[in-house]
Amino acid sequence: MEYLRAFLVGGAICVVGQILIDKTNLTPARILVAFIVAGVFLSAIGVYGYLADFAGAGATVPLTGFGYVLAEGVKKEIAEKGALGILTGGLSAASAGIAAAIIFGYLAALLAKPKSRS
Repeated sequence: MEYLRAFLVGGAICVVGQILIDKTNLTPARILVAFIVAGVFLSAIGVYGYLADFAGAGATVPLTGFGYVLAEGVKKEIAEKGALGILTGGLSAASAGIAAAIIFGYLAALLAKPKSRS
C-alpha cells in the first residue's frame, strides 16, 4: 500500500504540473518556483506534513517536497536559535539535497557530449 500511495500522490502532483504546462502560458521555471512556494505554504498551514506522512516519497521527492523541507528547517531553527534560524534553517535542512544536485549535475555535464544548435 505504501508504494501505491506514493505513486498516486506523486502522480497527482506531476499531473498538476503537466496541466499547468499544457493549459497556461507559464514558463517551466515559473511552474517550478510555484511548486516550491506551494510546498512552503502548505507546510506553513500544517497540511503538507500529513501528506508527507501519508504518501512518503510520493510527497517528499517532487519540488513541493523541497519547499516542505525548507519550511520545516526554518521552523526547527527558529525554535532552537531564534530569528537567526530564518536565514540558516532552510539551507541547513536541504543541504544534502542541494549538494547532491550540484554533484550529479556536474557529473552529468562531464559525461554528456554537447551538440551545436544549428
